[in-house]
This record gives sequence, C-alpha cells and structure tokens, in this order.
Amino acid sequence: MTYTVYVLYSSKFDKIYIGYSSNLEQRVLSHNKLATKGWTIKFRPWEVVYTEDYVDKPSAMKREKELKSSRGRDFICSKILKKG
Repeated sequence: MTYTVYVLYSSKFDKIYIGYSSNLEQRVLSHNKLATKGWTIKFRPWEVVYTEDYVDKPSAMKREKELKSSRGRDFICSKILKKG
C-alpha cells in the first residue's frame, strides 16, 4: 500500500495543513466537504499544493512529522508557497 504525505493550503485564510493518507482523493474530499468536526472545517476550501509518496506508513509518518517542524514549515512556505 502506498501512503501520500500532503500539504493543503487555504488561500482564503492563508493556512496550511499537513497530513498523510493511503487514499488522498478521499481524504481531501473529507477535509473539504464530508467532515463535520475538526480543525480543517474552519478554513475551507483546501487545495493540494504538494505531495510525496511513500511505500509504507512509518516512512510517511516520519515525513509528516518533519514537515510539521519549524524547518519543514519553512520549506513549505519558501519552496512551495513561494513566501519569504
């Protein structure tokens, strides 16, 4: 099974969200329409701005954690969102 680490961006609220999933399409649908609670429902709509694929869950979880760090967020803002 493949896991995708993804970065979502809400241009309306200038927010980012980082996660991983084995079914990215369904997960993004959940963030944008299906979910009824959670942090992401407050900042809809979300668009996928970055993805990385991994062959196993532990690798995806490790990368998600890296992207959520200060250095990872700097990478997202400067390289992906072209800020700063």
